[in-house]
Amino acid sequence: MTAYITGVGYSEYTRRPDADLTTSSILAQAGAEAIAEAGLTPGDIDGFGVASFTLRPDHAIDQAWRMGLSVKWLMDDANGGASAGSMLQHAVHAIDAGTARNILLVAGDLMAGDAFRSLVAEYNSATAHHLTPLPMSGPNALFAMLTQRQMEECGLRSEDYGRIAIAQREWAGLNPRAVYQEPLTMEQYLTAPVVADPLRRFDCVPPVSGGEAIVVSANPDGRAAVRVLSTRSSFNYDDQEGSGTATGVAEIATECWAEADIEPRDVGIVSVYDDYPAMVVAQLIDLGFVEKNHSVSDFISDRIASRSLPVNTSGGQLSAGQAGAAGGMHGLAETATQLLGRAGARQVEARYGVVTGYGMVLYRYGACATTTILEAVR
Repeated sequence: MTAYITGVGYSEYTRRPDADLTTSSILAQAGAEAIAEAGLTPGDIDGFGVASFTLRPDHAIDQAWRMGLSVKWLMDDANGGASAGSMLQHAVHAIDAGTARNILLVAGDLMAGDAFRSLVAEYNSATAHHLTPLPMSGPNALFAMLTQRQMEECGLRSEDYGRIAIAQREWAGLNPRAVYQEPLTMEQYLTAPVVADPLRRFDCVPPVSGGEAIVVSANPDGRAAVRVLSTRSSFNYDDQEGSGTATGVAEIATECWAEADIEPRDVGIVSVYDDYPAMVVAQLIDLGFVEKNHSVSDFISDRIASRSLPVNTSGGQLSAGQAGAAGGMHGLAETATQLLGRAGARQVEARYGVVTGYGMVLYRYGACATTTILEAVR
């Protein structure tokens, strides 16, 4: 692969957006910052991709026009937490084919008022027809059942999930963009209101408004950049017939490691999609970070809680917030920022990073997954 991430941009995450904020302005702000960081101008961008739930009725072409972009490659992706990885995969192919040289990928949403309630009630026909009438608002109950299964399979307790949430909050305390930065204690975690047993308040992502963007280029032109070593996607991994405790990452991880020619032990930063702590565990297992026959609880204590393995160094969505479809871009933007050496107080030493995307709850859990392996080029 010959594609590089040359710029990262952000639009501020907020729980209470200003009245004049729009989805279009969120995407434009993040995109403009990414273009500037890449050392480019809008005229240099010849490819554009968008992931958003609330941009409608507009599409990628409308947003490109509003941002003054004239491009040769265009993409809309509505696959939620897997959207950024999926767009990146297509962008890399476009660059390899010579279709474009500098592709801007943006993701974001305005989650204000009824936007979030409408999204979770009518996410797709399966949700609208089978879950909302129960009533079952959002995916919390589904992932509560998945968490129960994982607890039984892996011998985990609530405290184990609490250690993940607390560790990510510690990272968030170093991230000025995180919505929740104050320390979280185990007592606070365990005594928080139960949302859907065994999920408590701090197990569930807070919806926010905001966005992120990256520029994917054919050549870094001598600037600091992040090389895309491998990126793959998996859709309908088990046709919704499995337990959900293994994701589509399990299907593509081995191919990604082989293509990148590295192993999990070589990685210095990990960003896994964290709509719930159970999904952090599931994807780390699928990626091969937890060795077979090794205690998952011990892994959480020894590697995640200690932060010796940097996992979700932005604070993840659990502390930074979930900005709709930007949730899929969140980990990719953070890992690229880290590998570019621009993470400030939370900066880690890493040459390689791995990012996963996960999402689009079809009937019981996510049907889409992506895995991307990146390398710092300085």
